[in-house]
Amino acid sequence: MQKDAYSLILEAIDQGIYRPGDRLVESELAERFGVSRTPIREALQRLETQSMLTRDGRSLIVASLDHNQLAELYVVRAELEGLAAKLAAKHATEEEVRVLREMVEADRAHLGDPGALSRANRRFHKQIHLASHNRYLVQQLDLVHRSMALLATTSLAAEGRGAAALAEHEAIVDAIAAGDGDAAQEALRAHISKAFETRLKLEAGDIRAH
Repeated sequence: MQKDAYSLILEAIDQGIYRPGDRLVESELAERFGVSRTPIREALQRLETQSMLTRDGRSLIVASLDHNQLAELYVVRAELEGLAAKLAAKHATEEEVRVLREMVEADRAHLGDPGALSRANRRFHKQIHLASHNRYLVQQLDLVHRSMALLATTSLAAEGRGAAALAEHEAIVDAIAAGDGDAAQEALRAHISKAFETRLKLEAGDIRAH
């Protein structure tokens, strides 16, 4: 399936090819993605409407989140992700639980590589969203995770955070597998809280990234 201009630009922001503060130029994007300028222009307008891009004079740049926006985003993320885990404990199929377990095991290979761990982390969380079997919740979480792309660094880059995050993932899967919705919700909320705490420390310079 061919990706449209909007998905291509969004993916490039998500992968850190374009970072907060970077200027997006129509002609350069059209050349990079091999599409004409009209769909690029439409995609940029859409991304601006969604606050993924912001204006700097006449230029469009990738938006960045201030401290308050970051805090607001994590509050919503913790609640929605917690609900997804709770519903997954109720509705996930055996196959979905197996996939989640396999993901946690496979992700151990990425310890020490924050970029790969971050991509694996997104896949893991997306799998929990899908296992909730609630399309409206999945849509809302897609919006939240789109905004997460505006964070210049991953909290998984903090020293020791990768291994801790995987242990937290394991606890979440255990609760989902046991069908314990409350425990799954609590485990996922705690996981997001730790990620937020780590990000705040990274930004304050209290811990090192690697």
